[in-house]
Amino acid sequence: MDATTDKDPLVQEQIYNALCYLGESEPEEILNSCDEYLRQHDKLAYPHRVIILKAMETVVKDNIALLDKSTAKEVIRDWQQAASNVLVAVGQRFINKVMEEVLTKFQPGILPHYFVMQTFANLSVSNGE
Repeated sequence: MDATTDKDPLVQEQIYNALCYLGESEPEEILNSCDEYLRQHDKLAYPHRVIILKAMETVVKDNIALLDKSTAKEVIRDWQQAASNVLVAVGQRFINKVMEEVLTKFQPGILPHYFVMQTFANLSVSNGE
């Protein structure tokens, strides 16, 4: 997975494809490996983190019927946390665009999702002056 940091888009695509291919035969193993890699590399630049997250998304979508309930629950929580972290990282440069997107998740009369609130809070902390 370290090759996701390669600047060549073809290499990045090959890593994505390889993760998805391996996920066809061992979805839980790949999801757990991706999760562990993201935890160990919490400073990984967001474009490279996105490659791994997209591969995780594809593995989950393609193998949802095969996943153990506890694995699915854990992956969803970690996936949402990683996605929130990506938005906060992007927000350090493009705060207006990210805030615009996050604010669309606030709907009248509906309690916002936990990770929407967490992202909103982390954006304000990381951009506070």
